[in-house]
Amino acid sequence: MNKYSTLIYEKYAQIGSNDLGYIDDALGAVIQVLDEVVRNENVPQELKDKAAYAAANLLISDFDVK
Repeated sequence: MNKYSTLIYEKYAQIGSNDLGYIDDALGAVIQVLDEVVRNENVPQELKDKAAYAAANLLISDFDVK
């Protein structure tokens, strides 16, 4: 179960316990964050490329991104 970072699992637990709110449009939220990574001048180009590729794959997928 260590596929993702500890912080992700902490946020998962907080959402599950209602300490944090659930985001109905989770895919849209992910794309928005990936876009922030791509636009951030302090992020290395290699990470920007990975973020843009992931966001583009989500946009082209069958998921309903709002």
